[in-house]
Amino acid sequence: MKNLLLLIIMALLVSLSACSKDEGSDRFDLITAHIWKSDSLLADGVDASGPGQILEKFKGDIQFKKDGTGYFGQYTGTWRLTNNDANLVIQSPELVAAVTSTIIELTETSLKVKFSYPNLVNPSDPLDIRMTFKPK
Repeated sequence: MKNLLLLIIMALLVSLSACSKDEGSDRFDLITAHIWKSDSLLADGVDASGPGQILEKFKGDIQFKKDGTGYFGQYTGTWRLTNNDANLVIQSPELVAAVTSTIIELTETSLKVKFSYPNLVNPSDPLDIRMTFKPK
């Protein structure tokens, strides 16, 4: 009888641990599964990835490491998912402020984010940024 009770408790614990995956962790797994390569970097709908443009340093490879660190083009820093994994926050000492973006799409083959960023030329009119990435 003790063995049967012990067996039932063990089976229950195993089944609970198998089902305890946090909601949203699929996004964590997807974003950390690849090194991503920039596909398009737009500011107000126009390519802003060229020399001297605002998104030039985001051009290239991006890696979101499982420990919360990573590199984002030429930037290095930390990242995290927030708001039930709907937002991606990137922080780097090289950025003026943390970048909090809305994840538009995150699949095995596509990462698309959008956010507003301060416009240094016209502070009352922030830039609408949209960045897309593909697995490398």
